[in-house]
Amino acid sequence: MGSFWPFYNHGLGISPQNRPNPHLRLHAVNVYVRDHDEALRFYLDKLGFVLAFDAKTQAGDRWVAVSPPDGSAVLGLLAPKPDSPEYNLIGRSTRIVLLTDDVTAKYREWRERGVRFTHTPRLRRIQIHYDKGPASNVPEPVWGGVFTRFRDLDGNSFELVGFDEVTRQIDAERRWREEQLEAERRAAQELEIAKQVQARLFPQTQPALKTLDYAGVCVQARQVGGDYYDYMDLGRERLGLVIGDISGKGIAAALLMANLQANLRGQCATAIDAPECFLQAVNQLFCANTTDASFATLFFAEYDDRSRRMRYANCGHLPALLLRGDGTVKRLDSTTTVLGVFSDWDCPVEECQLDTGDTLTLYTDGITEAFNDSGDDFGERRLIEALSRSQSLAPAEILSSVVECVHEFSGEQQDDITLVVAKCRPDEQSQMRFPELG
Repeated sequence: MGSFWPFYNHGLGISPQNRPNPHLRLHAVNVYVRDHDEALRFYLDKLGFVLAFDAKTQAGDRWVAVSPPDGSAVLGLLAPKPDSPEYNLIGRSTRIVLLTDDVTAKYREWRERGVRFTHTPRLRRIQIHYDKGPASNVPEPVWGGVFTRFRDLDGNSFELVGFDEVTRQIDAERRWREEQLEAERRAAQELEIAKQVQARLFPQTQPALKTLDYAGVCVQARQVGGDYYDYMDLGRERLGLVIGDISGKGIAAALLMANLQANLRGQCATAIDAPECFLQAVNQLFCANTTDASFATLFFAEYDDRSRRMRYANCGHLPALLLRGDGTVKRLDSTTTVLGVFSDWDCPVEECQLDTGDTLTLYTDGITEAFNDSGDDFGERRLIEALSRSQSLAPAEILSSVVECVHEFSGEQQDDITLVVAKCRPDEQSQMRFPELG
């Protein structure tokens, strides 16, 4: 067994460091020869093998290897020094078995090229014995196939055998495993592409406001998911804050999330003047482009940077939490049902006033429904407590604090965690008139 040039499956994009069960395969079997160049001519010209590699080691030794045409195995051709113990191994049986689907045809082909065979192809059958129990009358299976033996230039002997029932089953199993690995490789590659595409759907820019600091995060449990948040520059010093949760998991939910994002971005020009009509148009498009079983919860808020007033619609989503500067909490509950179920759909919009120090939090059920080993949910109460403890921090720091609390509570993450935090602050003019507010 060769101990050089370890083969990793680069085609699968897998290495022993990031795989729970590292890839394992037969690397090479050594065959001892007297001269590398003469041995190469035999294996390449007469047997039709291909050169796997021909290189020098750091010690100056030459490493040569050949492979059968399908590349499924490697023979390392070693030329030991005449005074070494390995030199005495030249010209013996290698106990290497080569498999072909037509022994007779391969025998004729190689014999015409000058390969020396010890005998013509003959049939071999082997009785398999195993313990069937004293009362069993089932006959023992017999398997075997056509085989012959040949020698290389140095007298090393090999066996050439044909497919039989057992080897066909083994070969079918090998092909099935190769197909499975290839399917897994393609799926992993496609999932990585989907992850990169979805990452670009989350906000890439953040419109600057005078009276509001805000930040958002999505920590996905899988490579892709159905949670969504966004910032929309609506013009006239207005900002749209969005958070949503798509039904389902994985690729299907990610595709619906992309569809919803496109609908929102495509219709947002009407959001200032007619937020109800804006969301109704989004719902109509979502219904038209999805199946009956698909839906999305959504919280949309439109914030006015001048007046600090906020208009919002909660479409079947979890209640947003408005933590006032004095520590009280206002829950912004549902104003209508989910998107994507009813084409005839009303969307009432409500308003509230934000003041300096108020913190608005939008979130998905990956936070409140995170559970610990005892089966307890993180819940809204723990979320409010976490927000209260971190209320003095900047929005980005509040995000980190809450996510850390959820992870400490639940351990392994089961669902996407998505959170948007917006904190109302005094504008620059207010700070100039009232320095004590700075």
